[in-house]
Amino acid sequence: MDRWVRSYVDGQESSVFQYLRTLLAGNQSSVPGVSGAVAQFQRFEKDLQQDFFALAAQSGKPRDLRWVSGEWLDELLIVVDEESQLISAFASINISFEAVEGGEMVDVEAVSTIRDGTAVFHFQDEGWGSAGRVVFNMSPAKAAEHIIPEADTVFYRKPPQ
Repeated sequence: MDRWVRSYVDGQESSVFQYLRTLLAGNQSSVPGVSGAVAQFQRFEKDLQQDFFALAAQSGKPRDLRWVSGEWLDELLIVVDEESQLISAFASINISFEAVEGGEMVDVEAVSTIRDGTAVFHFQDEGWGSAGRVVFNMSPAKAAEHIIPEADTVFYRKPPQ
């Protein structure tokens, strides 16, 4: 059936098609524990978000900016790389910063602009975690394609219309 609905962007399968193919296939993966990992992420999502923000705020990145707040959005993508068996989650977040006193960003007007980003999480040793990595100006689907190009979607929660 997928030969009739296949969609390509720049010669690669689009994330929309990957999502549809995953739905039609029933979210099946040869990687053990995928369904449990998805359920665990959903169960502990608020705690994971808090841990992520704390780690990211301590990272010192972006330079001369302090993390003020993060508004978690509804969009969530969980993917699996069949070759490495890595399960990863990409969650949409809006982040507010303020300039660090004495830093180079103090007089930059754009500092107060809310930044769109995608938080990155990985499932390892039967639990979810994050190093506080955020990919700015990319949706969860684009961030997943950028970081793990061969990954297959196993769960997608779309933002409300």
